[in-house]
Amino acid sequence: MPLPTDIAATVAHALAEDVGAGDLTASLIPIGATGKAQVIAREAATLCGQAWFDEVFRQLDTGIHVEWLAKDGDRLGPNQTICKLTGTARGLLTGERTALNFVQTLSATATATRQYVDAVAGTGCRILDTRKTVPGLRLAQKYAVRCGGGTNHRIGLFDAILVKENHIAAAGSIGASVAKARETAGTKIVEVEVENLLQLREALATDIDRVLLDNFTNAHMVEAVGINRSRIGRKIELEASGNITLQTVRGVAETGVDYISIGGLTKHVRAVDLSMRFE
Repeated sequence: MPLPTDIAATVAHALAEDVGAGDLTASLIPIGATGKAQVIAREAATLCGQAWFDEVFRQLDTGIHVEWLAKDGDRLGPNQTICKLTGTARGLLTGERTALNFVQTLSATATATRQYVDAVAGTGCRILDTRKTVPGLRLAQKYAVRCGGGTNHRIGLFDAILVKENHIAAAGSIGASVAKARETAGTKIVEVEVENLLQLREALATDIDRVLLDNFTNAHMVEAVGINRSRIGRKIELEASGNITLQTVRGVAETGVDYISIGGLTKHVRAVDLSMRFE
């Protein structure tokens, strides 16, 4: 999977936030002292964030060596050692928290995504992320979703068009909003959010690529899938969204929709429990 292009800048910002003018506590350690450490997963998880972890120590001290025993996307077990580090004690101590913050947070997104992907396995439905990301970590969390087996929705407001209820209200109708979207979209995806079957029929009559079924019941999603499949000509992709949980996602997938978008993959993350132990 291709890595984001903003890793160095993201890490530099995080280090500036944490280290500031200098690590006062690490200055208690002799300059020439060296050390060894290992990072251990304290719970089951899906790993993500190696490049950010490595970049933290690269920016602090190029003499620090990180040996990885697992790779992004791997499933981790409790008490599994995921990497070993050697180098200056000062550098290891200064980078510890920032490096762990990245891996704990990104592994949380990858782990949550993997749970949803596993829950819909065999249905043909794909799990999507949203724009509900941690500020400053958009590309990183999108990468973490891919590590967990998910699929990225649009990255931002610039690479696809999603016509929502407020856009429709401002434009006057679904048809008018889609027509305007097509004028500016070019080859980019145009998607329309609908709240009922009447709006679905109206949307399907326009030149769109995908319909977002917002807060539909499972029964109405089955109807929506049937309406779409009965149409003559190009079939439109259907995406479900709205209050879908790990307990309900399988039932939604079995309605026949193509995608399910889950804001909680990036918004409701709980950091994976990792620790760095020094020898």
